[in-house]
Amino acid sequence: MMASTAIALIQSDNSVLRRPLWSTIQALVLDGLSSPCTRRAYEQALEEFLIWLSSDSLRAFNKATVQKYRTELQAKGLAPSSVNVRLSAIRKLALEGGDNGLLAPEIAAGIARVKGVRRTGVRLGCWLTREKAELLLTAPDIRTVKGARDAALLAVLLGSGLRRSETVALTFEHIQQRENRWVIADLVGKHGRIRTIPIPGWVEIAIRRWAEMAKVRQGHVFRAVDKRGRVRSEGLSAQAVFSVLRTYAAAVGISVAPHDLRRSYAHLAYSGHAPLEQIQFSLGHASVVTTELYLGARQNLRDAPCDHLGLCEQHGQTGTE
Repeated sequence: MMASTAIALIQSDNSVLRRPLWSTIQALVLDGLSSPCTRRAYEQALEEFLIWLSSDSLRAFNKATVQKYRTELQAKGLAPSSVNVRLSAIRKLALEGGDNGLLAPEIAAGIARVKGVRRTGVRLGCWLTREKAELLLTAPDIRTVKGARDAALLAVLLGSGLRRSETVALTFEHIQQRENRWVIADLVGKHGRIRTIPIPGWVEIAIRRWAEMAKVRQGHVFRAVDKRGRVRSEGLSAQAVFSVLRTYAAAVGISVAPHDLRRSYAHLAYSGHAPLEQIQFSLGHASVVTTELYLGARQNLRDAPCDHLGLCEQHGQTGTE
């Protein structure tokens, strides 16, 4: 399809955006992504944008329209990071369309120049205390097959700091002994980075208990389990990991997401005086600066500036000025 024809279709007939032109360009975008998490986020972002774009027949796919979409997203109160993910997906869609002759180059270039939302400051994030982490780890009933699997899953998330995508990709071949300790060896993580993550003995025990009950020794560590407790051959999805965690977190009265367990791993290790660069290696961060931001290591909440003001505490207790 010639670029001029494609842009005419986009501008005059929003139904074509659904089938087949939009699907073609969207497939090009998703095929170029290596991270399952990014692929899932971009797919959702593009579907949401398509619905918004199709809701008004006068909207054309161009820079002005994308900027209007950005303004509406901000007006809804979305966080800058959420808005920027959506804009990144749309910009990539435009570039893929231009590169493959499905969108006029000048239109694609204009959309690619749409600026993201500037974010100032660093979000503190959420992590578990040691007590809450232990409460979560003991929540599954390890006497059942599903409970043993879920206990191993939570142990891996909290005891190694893996991402969801890395957890579902974990195989028994990754679990090895190196220098007299258990490790997850040669794991391919985000951006194709390969790393080896030491794990505590209780994580290996949880994995071995699940493996013995499930009678599996190779392939994916975490598998689907049906209602009768039968272990399926297919591995868990990233969404299933989220659902498992949500179930046990709700049962023990904790509000936490999978990435919060990764953050909890880092915080607990750091508070236990683990070297920062070793935490970086385990998390798979390219830069220790990312790890510092991730930990909030530059902001000390235990020994904060307000603790050194020298003002009398009774003011807060008595309400005097």
